[in-house]
Amino acid sequence: MSDHPRRPPVIDMTPEGEFRTPAPPNRFERVLMRLGGVAILVAGVALALVVAALGFVVVGLLLPVVVVAGAIGAGVLWWRLRQMRRHGRPAFVVMRR
Repeated sequence: MSDHPRRPPVIDMTPEGEFRTPAPPNRFERVLMRLGGVAILVAGVALALVVAALGFVVVGLLLPVVVVAGAIGAGVLWWRLRQMRRHGRPAFVVMRR
């Protein structure tokens, strides 16, 4: 078995109807192919990091909104319970049908 992966044949015809075999890539083209693959891999990793950073930014922006909204909601419930107790009404009413 060979250590080199087998490339599929490229079918290329001449105007006379004969098949041409492609020339094997020279050293410069092999370096460019490898460099291009590494560049695409680095770009994919960078894109993943950007998406993760955007996720942290969104969480950082929404966390104060959740805390403030929760504090307002808790304050409103506390105030209503306090008013209901002051007037002698039950705090929670369960309706059954």
